[in-house]
Amino acid sequence: MIWLSFAILSLVILSPVIWAQRGGIMRGRRESALALYRAQLRDVAEDAARGRFQPREEAEAKLEIERRLLAAGSLAEETVTGRTGFSCRLALLVLVIPVLALALYLPQGAPLLPAAPLAPRIQAAQAQMMQDRAMLAMLQTKIATLDPKSDQARQGYILLGNLEANLGDAMAAADAWGRALAIRYDPKLAKMEAMAKAVVQKSAQAASASNP
Repeated sequence: MIWLSFAILSLVILSPVIWAQRGGIMRGRRESALALYRAQLRDVAEDAARGRFQPREEAEAKLEIERRLLAAGSLAEETVTGRTGFSCRLALLVLVIPVLALALYLPQGAPLLPAAPLAPRIQAAQAQMMQDRAMLAMLQTKIATLDPKSDQARQGYILLGNLEANLGDAMAAADAWGRALAIRYDPKLAKMEAMAKAVVQKSAQAASASNP
């Protein structure tokens, strides 16, 4: 049903273009020539009435135009269909575009997937943040009871740094990871600490630039 709606919508959107480019019957050579020579006869008569032609010149001009008019009357009648090829290509394009869109969408698309409103996602993110902050407070309390040089304290500082990073506090994360590195060095953890310090430095530079 949804694809039928898409197809109808595509036709509605492109219908003005199709209508504007529909094939029309254009004048043939005979009709165009007759119209031209009749217009020339009217021009000669108007110019003669204004005194631009002498009677003899008017008669000669009319005779020449009438001769051409007679010759044009013997041309075979023909009609030309205008822009038919273009309209056919456009109509074909209207049919092909929805098919191509369907072929591209189906491998990864999910038309029956229910909507995901923004409000519930915001509420879920806020609930997760509150949960992280509660866990952060519990972890800080637990670390305070441990031997500051122990491996358990080191693991606690690593977890504390991870939580601080998730909450967006790069300075606190760098401090916690630095405490863990002071107990025992780890290259990967040192890289994480350096990245956190770089974020803090860039934030400070941006703040100083905005407030000279």
